[in-house]
Amino acid sequence: MSDSPAIEITGLRHAYKTHVAVSEVTFTVAQKSIHGFVGPNGAGKTTTLKVLATLLAPQTGSVHVFGSDIVKDRNSVRRRIGYMPDHFSMYRQMTVFEYLDFFGAAYGLSQKQRDQTIGDVLALTDMAGRKNDYIQGLSRGMQQRVSLARVLVHDPDLLLLDEPASGLDPRARIELMEILQELRSLGKTIFISSHILSELATLCDSVTILDRGHVKYTGAMRGLITATEGDITGYILTLAAEHAALLAALTALPGVTSVRQVEAGQPRYAVQFDKTKLAPNALLHAALACEAPIVAFQEDVKHLNDAFMDLTDPGVRT
Repeated sequence: MSDSPAIEITGLRHAYKTHVAVSEVTFTVAQKSIHGFVGPNGAGKTTTLKVLATLLAPQTGSVHVFGSDIVKDRNSVRRRIGYMPDHFSMYRQMTVFEYLDFFGAAYGLSQKQRDQTIGDVLALTDMAGRKNDYIQGLSRGMQQRVSLARVLVHDPDLLLLDEPASGLDPRARIELMEILQELRSLGKTIFISSHILSELATLCDSVTILDRGHVKYTGAMRGLITATEGDITGYILTLAAEHAALLAALTALPGVTSVRQVEAGQPRYAVQFDKTKLAPNALLHAALACEAPIVAFQEDVKHLNDAFMDLTDPGVRT
């Protein structure tokens, strides 16, 4: 496998008549990572996924998968990707095994290869015991597992998943996330579009936020949700009770740029400081020296939901 990014999109633009779905979209996805792709409805996520899946040709810009151009090398790209759309159609009168066997044959696998591969993907998705069940009798969650198994039949290097947890109950979502983590450990790159931001925050290495067809952020998940910016970083001190002397002591420390109460009436304080002048353990040591009733001391991390709301515009998408 080459050292090229799993996905490299540069200046992508695609429009439907007068509606511009995506414009000047540029980002990369590292190999063997899980990359979140989020945005409001109508932001252009599904259009981008269809371009990556070679179902739409980019009108402007370039898209490469593992270094291969999706237009010039479309067939080779298709061999390396597995696409699971949001609204998937299934041959519901088939059994699970028949359904997977059909797609394995479509990819040119021999019967021996299909038998081995289908056994492996059913074991991975915990559906081995349902292989002879008809798809029409399966729950939504189990059908999602079968759809994921179908994506894996030809052993792709890159998985393109559009809202794979849509309609699943909490347990099924958790189990799906565990499967995705296992797939990453097997060397797969996973590109996942989802509205379940809390789960993406813990699952993904990196993220791209799209709004009204434009990239608002792309990069490491940690860079999006931590309060660190340049040399200035932030930590949260939680106390059992108010302690006036602590605030004065923290403010006087060299390198501290601000101390603020996180929420009125609550003894939780956000401290920002220059990490080149003050280490976090020195900050904690100063707090302990004041005999403050410290309950917790942690890096200031905001929820992905908050970052998402800060970066995207309100209003109905057209």
